[in-house]
Amino acid sequence: MKMFKKLTFLAVTAALLIGSAGGLAPTEANAAATGKVVVAGSTALLPLTKQAALEFKKLNPAVSIPASGAGSVTGPQSVQKGIADIGACDWDASTDVPGFKKFPGLVAHKVAVIPFATIVNKNVSVSNLTSEQLQGIFSGKITNWKEVGGDNAPIVVVNRAFGSGTRVNYQIKALNNKEFMKSGANYKEVKSSGDMFTAVSTTPNAIGYIDLVYVKADVKALKFNGIDPTVDNVINKKYPIWAYGYYMTKGQPTGATKAFIDYVQSAAFQQGSLKKMKFIPIASMK
Repeated sequence: MKMFKKLTFLAVTAALLIGSAGGLAPTEANAAATGKVVVAGSTALLPLTKQAALEFKKLNPAVSIPASGAGSVTGPQSVQKGIADIGACDWDASTDVPGFKKFPGLVAHKVAVIPFATIVNKNVSVSNLTSEQLQGIFSGKITNWKEVGGDNAPIVVVNRAFGSGTRVNYQIKALNNKEFMKSGANYKEVKSSGDMFTAVSTTPNAIGYIDLVYVKADVKALKFNGIDPTVDNVINKKYPIWAYGYYMTKGQPTGATKAFIDYVQSAAFQQGSLKKMKFIPIASMK
């Protein structure tokens, strides 16, 4: 009888040890991701995507995440064509927006709040413009800075090319959906946020618009209706020129694509690098 009890005890102990070891073994939930995740689209979201990719790869060395930016519309287009796994877009491309029909079959995942700012060359003396004044400038009706309280100098309008998510949001939020001018001696279009910064910073009397993360000392960000373009003013709902940034996928994401999106949406990234880059965590907007 004693021998039976001893054998039973050993058997139970062995079973518990095996179960415990099984609990410590890698599972699908905690195993490192593997594979390749291609991201294309928004240049406004490109700095965020590149930073997140660097951090994610440290945790998941077997994943590669090539990211490129050619404008928001190329994001959902690339996903639909199977060229990219994630389409970065400054609007929810699963719904209709002015100028663009929805992309059927795509699923939107909020990843950031993007503040946008009106910017001018440092030689421009104006520091505030109203929505009505911006409508006049970007439509070509106002052509000289003296008409809005500045120096006697021609206004050079720099616009993003059609297909830009920054352009879509700026037109809706800053210009009350009024149309842009399309040509003129003092009008130019650029393809990316980086190109916008370069054009405005190197062109005297120039005006344009960009997401806040790209604003540096070589340009001046203007007040809008007397309100500074700051993170706090967006969160407090005082400054209206902002939008959610999205990662678009074909259906619900799986594997490394899902793991990467989950990381970008995680509190660790949202409250860490994302905030430092002047994006706003999605949880901050109530």
